[in-house]
Amino acid sequence: MKTLAAAAVLCLLAATAQAQTPPSTTPASCKAQATEKKLHGAALNSFMKKCQTDAKASCDTSASDKKLAGAAKTSFTKKCVTDAVGQ
Repeated sequence: MKTLAAAAVLCLLAATAQAQTPPSTTPASCKAQATEKKLHGAALNSFMKKCQTDAKASCDTSASDKKLAGAAKTSFTKKCVTDAVGQ
């Protein structure tokens, strides 16, 4: 019975902790931003190119901060840029 009560208390604490975590502050992907701005044609191409360039620079910096090199850096950067661009 004590085990059941302890488990119930732990579940309650975990649920409370999850409810208090702030929403994710990650920026929307480039595609989502372009859709939100209703961009088309040359404006869309220009925006996506700049956004991808900015994402690559940010991801390279992040990979350097994590001290990644070689294949690990390449893989991390590729995934990071893909996530940022939204493809």
